[in-house]
Amino acid sequence: MSGGARDTAGTAPGTDGAADPSAAGERPESRPAAPDTGRTDAAAGSTGTAADEGEAAPRLLTPEDEQGFRERWHEIQSQFVDDPREAVHTADALVADVMQTLAATFSRHKQELESQWSQGERVDTEDLRKALRHYRSFFNRLLST
Repeated sequence: MSGGARDTAGTAPGTDGAADPSAAGERPESRPAAPDTGRTDAAAGSTGTAADEGEAAPRLLTPEDEQGFRERWHEIQSQFVDDPREAVHTADALVADVMQTLAATFSRHKQELESQWSQGERVDTEDLRKALRHYRSFFNRLLST
């Protein structure tokens, strides 16, 4: 009697507590990749960003790059059993590659933003407002990455 109540206490209706793979430290491939890629959305808690106003933030990684990085990570995990030191060395190199790719992406985004407002001496206030809004969104993405 009390055993059945104890099994379901503290879980949401319709769940048994075991459905959350993060509780066991696992991360299934079917889980959304948004936290790993730095993509922003309106639910992230920031207000007034371009994402809040219906403008999609550009992806930080192409799907191909993301998939390639994930495949390399899986290889590293498999390698750990046979050669832990080399696996850690390879993981370090992979993280450096991801950081370089992200830095290049952010640099391109900054150049695009800069070109929006620096095209001439006379820039409309509305264009400057839009540019500042894009900078705010970009700034928030930098801080959340």
